[in-house]
Amino acid sequence: MSTPEEHAPSLSSTLYDVEKNDPDSLLIDRSQVSPQDLSEISGVMAALGRLREAEQKLTEASQRYMKLGRSDMRALHFLIVAFHSKTVVTPSAIAAHLGISSASTTKLLDRLEAGGHIERAPHPNDRRALAITVTDETREAAMQTVGRLQAKRFHAAARLNSQERASVVRFLDDMTEQIRIRNEAWTQESE
Repeated sequence: MSTPEEHAPSLSSTLYDVEKNDPDSLLIDRSQVSPQDLSEISGVMAALGRLREAEQKLTEASQRYMKLGRSDMRALHFLIVAFHSKTVVTPSAIAAHLGISSASTTKLLDRLEAGGHIERAPHPNDRRALAITVTDETREAAMQTVGRLQAKRFHAAARLNSQERASVVRFLDDMTEQIRIRNEAWTQESE
């Protein structure tokens, strides 16, 4: 008799197979889909799964390297782009970007400042506001590690021709729209 561990690699390889996830067509009516199309669609889902897993591993590795959490890393990325765009960032802009409260933003900024990742200064045009900037050391560390690896995506996109890029953008936008959370009751926080 085989052990569950022996089946793990073969199970992992079929994790995104449409038929393995929905064998009874309870989620997707596949009655009009040819076996060839079904196989190709499963291939697309598997490729997306591999991308998602690679992104997750990269995110986790960068968080460990920088010793920061997900929101911290997202805030720093926002600040790095703002630096390159010569845009002044306020705490409220960070809160809006992250979708968090001003109290949570204050805690996040306190944590990042204590870690030497950001600096707070008076806003150049609004004396009631603060300007938040990423430190040179943190920007350079992020650029030379996770930024350098993330930038390699450019090469994959550059290898496509113009029509292929348009198709990929259309596909990814369509897929994003299909899985966008709207008013599903199960996604609402319990009171």
